[in-house]
Amino acid sequence: MSGLRIIGGVARGRRLRSVPGDTTRPITDRVREALFNILGPEIQGCNFLDLFAGTGSVGIEALSRGAAHVLFIDLNRQPIVTIRANLKATDLEKGALVLHMDAFALLARPPEQVYDYVYIAPPQYLGLWKRALLAVDQNPGWLVEDAWVIVQIHPVEDEEFGEDVLKNLVEFDRRTYGSTLLIFYERRYN
Repeated sequence: MSGLRIIGGVARGRRLRSVPGDTTRPITDRVREALFNILGPEIQGCNFLDLFAGTGSVGIEALSRGAAHVLFIDLNRQPIVTIRANLKATDLEKGALVLHMDAFALLARPPEQVYDYVYIAPPQYLGLWKRALLAVDQNPGWLVEDAWVIVQIHPVEDEEFGEDVLKNLVEFDRRTYGSTLLIFYERRYN
């Protein structure tokens, strides 16, 4: 049993399982609490896309706090099993869709749903966050007009994008919590 738990909402205090092994890097309770303090009450009724979902703790926190729909994506079988178990343990299966697939294949498709928030937290040191951010940037149909895209990385992974690389997204905030950096993007309007 891990130290992960739901911080707020209807499932507050419920414990979550960790993914066995070291292929995922779960967000700490402290960082998740800070993230949802930033998101605030706007999370209620929103659509949330949790890419590279791992334990599912971010998307499950969103559901606990009133998100209408969360799509969880992970390529590996063990995280998918863990997410489903965590949804069942928190009684938050309603409104959740868990897909065992490649995030990049999903983002290359025309969207079936638009999202208020896209959370990108891939395995570290692989540069996947940049690839995922570019995929969202190149297919902005996944995003509602005032959507946020949030990237969770280790600060050593932080490399600036040139102004000409992102066409549809622009960074508007960043927060560092120990070994976790959250970078916030919104849609660019000219």
